[in-house]
Amino acid sequence: MKKIILLSLLFNTLIFANINTVVSILPEKTFVEAIGGEKVNISVMVLPGNSPHTYEPKPSQMKKVAQADLYFAIGVEFENIWLHKFKDLNKKMEIVDLSTGIKKLPMAADHHEQKPAIHSKEPKEDDPHIWTSPQNVKIMAEHIYEALVKADPDNESYYTQHYKTFLSLVEETDRKIKNILSAKPKGTKFMVFHPSWGYFAKAYGLVQLPVEIEGKSPKPKELIELIKEAKKEHISAIFTQPEFSDAMAKVMANELHIKVIKVSPLAEDWSGNLIKIAQAIAGKE
Repeated sequence: MKKIILLSLLFNTLIFANINTVVSILPEKTFVEAIGGEKVNISVMVLPGNSPHTYEPKPSQMKKVAQADLYFAIGVEFENIWLHKFKDLNKKMEIVDLSTGIKKLPMAADHHEQKPAIHSKEPKEDDPHIWTSPQNVKIMAEHIYEALVKADPDNESYYTQHYKTFLSLVEETDRKIKNILSAKPKGTKFMVFHPSWGYFAKAYGLVQLPVEIEGKSPKPKELIELIKEAKKEHISAIFTQPEFSDAMAKVMANELHIKVIKVSPLAEDWSGNLIKIAQAIAGKE
């Protein structure tokens, strides 16, 4: 009798076992959770307060990788070093690249956004912050949905329902942002300390003015030019990230008599985060 009970418990455990997934950043957790619901376990690599540019996984996280069925990559910098190590650790784990099919934008080339460095022969670095555009998120959602259905075909209808619900949320977020920014002319500029919002800017006809480029703060002459441009464009706030120092941004904000708004592209509340930025740019915060 005990053997029958044990076999029954084992059988039920196998039937209802969740898909073990690992994601690189918190926005991905939001996407996978929305589509996978209660049928997925999600571990996040880059936790709040850390940078995906230089992150190194902890031993406890490596254990999660060793147990994972799926790893959802998104193209952030630390993956360049660690993805092949993850695969060596767990050869059965499938790595799903959510950036597939998304046209990458170059990172800002200098302190005057989008002006190419004419004499530079260095290849432009791609901007990894693809999730700041709702249209890109729809592409990523499709990859997540397909990967979950492939891993767990018995629950396809469950994933389909959640996938459609999530797409509705993405489309509603897009509509809200367009409505918030409707009074702003095309080409409206907003100032950011770290150039993380290129895809958001492109999606809504905006231009980001980055203060910091490739981790470097502006030189005094560049700072003066940035302040002049900010005054000319009637910039109302500087966006900074909690992951980086905002000392320079505060100096500029004091000079311009504007606000410093801390907002991270790595925030878990993806929809609310983008809406908050749109409201700040529109002066509705």
